[in-house]
Amino acid sequence: MQQPAKPLILVVDDFDDTRLLLRTWLERKGFEVIEAENGNEAVSQAETKRPNLIIMDLEMPELDGLAATRKIRAVKELEKVPVLAVSAYGAEQFRDDAIAAGCDEYVSTPFEPEALEKLIRSFVCDDGTVRGR
Repeated sequence: MQQPAKPLILVVDDFDDTRLLLRTWLERKGFEVIEAENGNEAVSQAETKRPNLIIMDLEMPELDGLAATRKIRAVKELEKVPVLAVSAYGAEQFRDDAIAAGCDEYVSTPFEPEALEKLIRSFVCDDGTVRGR
């Protein structure tokens, strides 16, 4: 009998340490993780790997998280993939900009790991299906 696939999460951040931290933590929580270090890579990875959820940093070189999210949302097969915007900027305007760009939720750093896990699981089931989208 084949094991069900783990939910696939794309972690997008220009800092290696942040990606490593999130990858390690998410894998311990039972997720499969792929990474991108900028918005262009994020769009490419999303198109080829079809993740169940994307954790998107907003401030990155080449293509920022808002522009990358807009490009991802323009792909019909990706329009329902949840995107969680993550940024150190806690101002309401950053949240509004992220939501307007197509992000489903905004998380300011530092965040509580338990709260992030609860948020992720509110969007993605253990079998990788997306809730309510």
